[in-house]
Amino acid sequence: MEILVCVKQVPDTAEVKIDPVKHTVIRAGVPNIFNPFDQNALEAALQLKDEQGAKVTLLSMGPPQAVEVLREGLAMGADEAYLLTDRKVGGSDTLATGYCLAQAVRKVAELQGLDHFDIILCGKQAIDGDTAQVGPQIAAELGIPQITYAAHIAVEGEKVTVKQQNEEGYIVTEASFPVLITAVKELNEPRFPTIRGTMKAKRREIPTLSAEDIKVDESRIGLSGSPTNVRKIFTPPQRTQGLILNNEDVAVSVATLMEKLAEQKII
Repeated sequence: MEILVCVKQVPDTAEVKIDPVKHTVIRAGVPNIFNPFDQNALEAALQLKDEQGAKVTLLSMGPPQAVEVLREGLAMGADEAYLLTDRKVGGSDTLATGYCLAQAVRKVAELQGLDHFDIILCGKQAIDGDTAQVGPQIAAELGIPQITYAAHIAVEGEKVTVKQQNEEGYIVTEASFPVLITAVKELNEPRFPTIRGTMKAKRREIPTLSAEDIKVDESRIGLSGSPTNVRKIFTPPQRTQGLILNNEDVAVSVATLMEKLAEQKII
């Protein structure tokens, strides 16, 4: 079984800086981490490797420093890793990113002598964007089935059964290979990298791919190739403490509440 896991490096703070012109996250000077949902996706792949002998390949798209999350993934137990990094893909929205990653998936499969990967795993979303769009867009570009919000994954032969999380409970969905699956945090508890794995990962040379390598249509990538028009982006204000009304006189409490709501221009 051949598994590819898409992973992303994301800012490690809620107080991120925003570029007022490009409306994108300014990553310079901000600590970065392995996107948590992608760790769940990787753990699912590693469990399948432990159970059934799968080969696990990592793919990330980002600036050169994103190689650190790939090394962390290798230290956790992944077998191979590739980084798509090119200024031409900078500023891509989710549609352009999904297209770039799909092209990169095809290229990585070619480099490994494969027709396709049996399973592609992604986190349900990245914590810096929260769109949950990229995984499904990769599947759409590749023309393969997708199963989102996986809380449990079982593989038997070339069939995968997924317990999908939704607002009302769960849906059980089956699909045949190849298939793309997105993971929620309830899927598992990601393992920690081992010391031995970390030392080996530091010595690994991570192959890099460029826009030219993956043969993208440059009109579909980067800021100019992104149809999304961001009108405004901002960090949400901190929540203030709620109002507690202890007055036993209901009429007085209601009057106080109405006054406070009027002050905040809610009514």
